[in-house]
Amino acid sequence: MFKTIREDIRNVFDKDPAARGVFEVIFCYPGLHALWGYRVFHWFWKIRWHFLARWLSHWTRFLTGIEIHPGATIGKRFFIDHGMGVVIGETSVIGDDVLIYKGVVLGGTSLSKGKRHPTLENNVVIGSNATVLGNITIGEGGRVGAGSVVVKSVPPGSTVVGIPGRVVEEHKPKIVTDLEHGHLPDPVAEAVRYILAEQAKLEKRCEALEKIGGIVTPTDELKEKLEALAKEFDGGGI
Repeated sequence: MFKTIREDIRNVFDKDPAARGVFEVIFCYPGLHALWGYRVFHWFWKIRWHFLARWLSHWTRFLTGIEIHPGATIGKRFFIDHGMGVVIGETSVIGDDVLIYKGVVLGGTSLSKGKRHPTLENNVVIGSNATVLGNITIGEGGRVGAGSVVVKSVPPGSTVVGIPGRVVEEHKPKIVTDLEHGHLPDPVAEAVRYILAEQAKLEKRCEALEKIGGIVTPTDELKEKLEALAKEFDGGGI
C-alpha cells in the first residue's frame, strides 16, 4: 500500500510542474484524494458491498468535485489535474499513465448492463472539458483536445479534436504523456481557410472577366469584413 502511495505522489511531480513539495501534493491535490478514495470504495465494490462503495464515492465527490464510480477500473499512475467536474462511469477502463484534466466525462450511451463506457489505453491524455461517450476505445498514446466530444474509437497514437471528434493527426504512441493544448490542429479553421482562399481566386477571375466585358465592378461592401475574417483564421490574411 505504501509503495502505491509513494508512486502516486511521484506521479504528481512527473505530470504537474506546479507541484513544489510532498506536503503540498498530499494535502492540496483533489485528484490525488479522489484516486485514493477510489481505491478504497473500489475494493468494497469488488467484494459486493455495493451500497457502502456508492456511499463512499458519493462523499468523495462531495469533497473533491470528482465523481468516480466504484465499478470503474483504473490502472497505475493515473492523474487527474484540476479535477473539478470529472465524471468516470461504472464500466470505464483506464490504463496506466493516463492523464485527464478538469471537466472530463467518460460517459455511457446505452441502458444495457454490459460495457457501456469508454476504455482509455496506456498513456492517453484527455484535455479539459472533453467528453468521451460509449463503449469505445482511445488507443494507446491517443490525445483528445479540450472541449472535444468523442463518440467513435480512436486509433493508437492519434490526436482528436472537435465536435464530433475527428482524427487530425496520427503518430506513434508516446511513452511520455503530454498535451500541447495551444498547438493542436483545428479542422474547422482549416476548412474556413480553404473556403476563403477559393473565394479569393473566384473574385480575381470575376474581376478579370468584368474588365474584359467593360462591366463596372460594384463596390464590395464585405471586403473589409472578409479580410478581417481571413486574418483571424490565417494569422495575417490569405
